[in-house]
Amino acid sequence: MQKDFILITLADDDEDDRLFFTDAFEELKINTVVNTVNDGVALMNFLNAPGTVLPNIIFLDLNMPLKSGIECLKEIKANPKFKDIVIAIYSTSSSEEDIENTFVLGANIYIKKPSHFGKLKEVLSEVVTLNWQYITSGLNKDNFLLRM
Repeated sequence: MQKDFILITLADDDEDDRLFFTDAFEELKINTVVNTVNDGVALMNFLNAPGTVLPNIIFLDLNMPLKSGIECLKEIKANPKFKDIVIAIYSTSSSEEDIENTFVLGANIYIKKPSHFGKLKEVLSEVVTLNWQYITSGLNKDNFLLRM
């Protein structure tokens, strides 16, 4: 079934970050449906719920209570049901260790959370409009970290 919109899920425990994220997509001229959850357990429950239409892209914060972004990434990548979901790590961390770990675990892109709203809209637009089939076929660590 062909959809005329992009399904996006954000997993982030910070309420302000979730609000900025949804506000940014409301202002962008991209046809999206955005769902948010506030921790890793809620994300995995959502993805595994019967009848859930899986998102095209998951923006995944690393530091969440109950279940971390790393734990979610491992679970998602271990389940063939989720093989077509693009995983964008969306974190305040710019630690080389976090970047390396998420790359090795199979995330598609790493985004350091922008500090202001205009930059957030620019980053989200860039990620959502990327040709993921092309990007993931030549994925290497140099194009894994989105620098804007």
